[in-house]
Amino acid sequence: MRSCSLCIILSLAVAVYCVPVSQVTEQDEHDYSHLLFQSYLKRFFNLTEEKGQTRRRREISEVSRKLSEMQRFFGLHITGTLDADTMTMMKKPRCGVPDTNIASFSTFGKNLKWEKNSLTYRIENYTPDMSVSEVDDSIEKALQVWAKVTPLRFTRIYSGTADIMISFSPHGDFYPFDGPDGTLAHAFAPGPNIGGDAHFDDDESFTFRSNTGYVLFLVAAHEFGHSLGLSHSVDPGALMYPVYSYNNPDTFVLPRDDVNGIQSLYGPNPDKPEPPTTPDACDSTLVLDAVATLRGEMLFFKDNIFWRSYPQSNTPQQTLITNFWPEAPTNIDAAYESQQSGRVLLFKGMLWAFSDNDLVRGYPKPISSFGLPKRLKKIDAALYDVESAKTLFFVGSSYYSYDEAKKTMDQGFPKRVDQTFSGLTSKVTAALQYRGFTYIYSGPYMFEYSLRTGRLFRVLRNNYFLRCTNF
Repeated sequence: MRSCSLCIILSLAVAVYCVPVSQVTEQDEHDYSHLLFQSYLKRFFNLTEEKGQTRRRREISEVSRKLSEMQRFFGLHITGTLDADTMTMMKKPRCGVPDTNIASFSTFGKNLKWEKNSLTYRIENYTPDMSVSEVDDSIEKALQVWAKVTPLRFTRIYSGTADIMISFSPHGDFYPFDGPDGTLAHAFAPGPNIGGDAHFDDDESFTFRSNTGYVLFLVAAHEFGHSLGLSHSVDPGALMYPVYSYNNPDTFVLPRDDVNGIQSLYGPNPDKPEPPTTPDACDSTLVLDAVATLRGEMLFFKDNIFWRSYPQSNTPQQTLITNFWPEAPTNIDAAYESQQSGRVLLFKGMLWAFSDNDLVRGYPKPISSFGLPKRLKKIDAALYDVESAKTLFFVGSSYYSYDEAKKTMDQGFPKRVDQTFSGLTSKVTAALQYRGFTYIYSGPYMFEYSLRTGRLFRVLRNNYFLRCTNF
């Protein structure tokens, strides 16, 4: 058998692309990318090909339109071209159900729901990756995610046809799977025959709790959302977001967007408390955890997500922190971009450093590695000053100054915040420097200063840079 370094089976186009090791070229990579994005748009965004004599201009226009549609769905910068961020999104493991609606929670329409509240399920076979008891437990808990917030109740049967038939197979059905990664599973909307059924790609590495594979509970809970009538959501914090992301199964709570969706079909469960709400950029009382820059972009952190704001766009991109930096903490204390190293540094009791999407070797480290006192357990905000090449660390009513070039703390610190930033007497919650001005966040407000003179120019709401966008 010939050895292959690039062998891709694209379930969407049912194409095989193999290149001998010694012959992999930039053209091969280009051809692979072309196959991938064409297949992705066909499968998930209904890109169609013209038969017979092709009209190239029309095809290019349609591809650009579908790329824009995909970019809008995922909150990417809308270019209509295959840029790096778009290709990265296409390569992420995800659900096999198409993305049809650019909205928060959405349903399949036409009142596709079960007309009863008591549903049955049956596990037809098992994945060899997990024990039988682990699969049983994962499936039961995934269904209970939806039962907790609705009147729905699920009963397992061991023979015959259930409302929700569950199976593991490397082949799929009319929508074939694609080997490891890529499409993880798919499910069908409520209805007769295969309606409600959920199929899992047995070529995947499913796990019970570990984040080294795909947690079956998380994948199954998403697919059962489809089985009950939900389609995909554009909210990156939602369970019904199409891209897989790890979440601790033991602490998982169904996000508000998913609750709103399932309750629009079946109503609430009055005996259960409501889960927390995904952070909303349109909330005028929003208090950000941290603010930073990244190669000209602005990053706004809150809970388990952050927004990326491009200078050329008023539409911020909302992303799960762990989707961008898989090894990053959530609910961070502070963040800043080191322009000397090109790294983004995140603080949460400890210090994490990332180069692009990867955790730098040797991290996380104690925050005392900067020279901060060992007694400090956290910092409230970090600010890099371009003019002096110093980084300011805010702790309570004081701040420290760190020399990035010398990699040492400056003498004479800490100083009181109001000594440098006149009129600022409340706690600093985030900080940012932009176009020569320094912005100090305190609660839902932002104070605009000249760091060189200490002069206060304006007091703004914290949504001055983080624009509110409603779908």
